[in-house]
Amino acid sequence: MAKKSAVEKNNKRRRMVARYAERRAALKAMVSDKTATLEERFNAQLKLNELPRDASPSRVRNRCEVTGRPRAFYRKLKVSRITLRNYGNRGLIPGMVKSSW
Repeated sequence: MAKKSAVEKNNKRRRMVARYAERRAALKAMVSDKTATLEERFNAQLKLNELPRDASPSRVRNRCEVTGRPRAFYRKLKVSRITLRNYGNRGLIPGMVKSSW
């Protein structure tokens, strides 16, 4: 199990990303808009820099939904490799069978 503080910090980042997503997208569109004046684009970049760091989606870490493990994460199932193996052995994942050869 991961530390509860690390999992909670990541959840807080997810909430912050969702809260600022619309504002961030509008500012980023203005910054990349070539028809806008240089001053407008610069001001949009300054406003974008004033947003909280944790509002950036790249700061969110993918973690296992069950254990909170940050590594070896399967995006499709939202679990780590260890949890995937345990669930597969118990028959909780449809279509997954234990391999043997």
